[in-house]
Amino acid sequence: MAKKQKKEAGGAGGEWIVTYSDMVTLMLCFFVALFNPDDVTPSTIEAMISAFNNIGLGSSTGGNTLGAGKMADLGNTINALPSMEKGQALGTALKKAISLFNPEVKSNKVKVTHDERGLVISLASDAFFNPASARINVEQTRDILLRLGTLLASNEVAGKKFRIEGHTDNTPIDPAGPWESNWELSTARSISVLHYLTDIGVDEQRFQVAGFAHTAPVASDDTAEGRAYNRRVDVIILDDGHL
Repeated sequence: MAKKQKKEAGGAGGEWIVTYSDMVTLMLCFFVALFNPDDVTPSTIEAMISAFNNIGLGSSTGGNTLGAGKMADLGNTINALPSMEKGQALGTALKKAISLFNPEVKSNKVKVTHDERGLVISLASDAFFNPASARINVEQTRDILLRLGTLLASNEVAGKKFRIEGHTDNTPIDPAGPWESNWELSTARSISVLHYLTDIGVDEQRFQVAGFAHTAPVASDDTAEGRAYNRRVDVIILDDGHL
């Protein structure tokens, strides 16, 4: 009889894990509810993904810690690694840009993206320039350009270089107009944006200027809508690898 009781006790010994698993699940749900994605930088996301790499794969070691480890003894922590610092800086600048230009993003006057070049603020040429003109419509766009200057002069992008890229659609230039080709027009528009930004106090030494004409489209030139997207001036906060 004693042996039977011992066997029954042993069989019930693993039931505690069900309650424990329920508790862990509830805790996870609680912390997910507290999680605010607006406060997360790209480097933090990378660190979180790395921490969970081993979970569920049969490893007995669990995930990687986000706390200080052996590298801390050498003066390195997750937040101090150079690649992480770069991601944090542009991640913060990206959130600030989205906040600054939220009304214009909704109206398609400004587009904020991030690619291999860095943080890209695209200004729709149709909103900033008259057709075949490189003169900025300052009356309509002054407030946008002032906010752009505020971003470029902010601590979030301190030490970064900027490149202004002009783009057109593939519509040929009017031979009777002031421009020989779309190359001259796209470059002139870039220079106009450069002059405005430097006139309001952004350091001229941090800029590069380029004109790409119709050679770098972001949409098809077969439709009017696509051509409108392609007519743009990109102001790029450069990653360190694209100086």
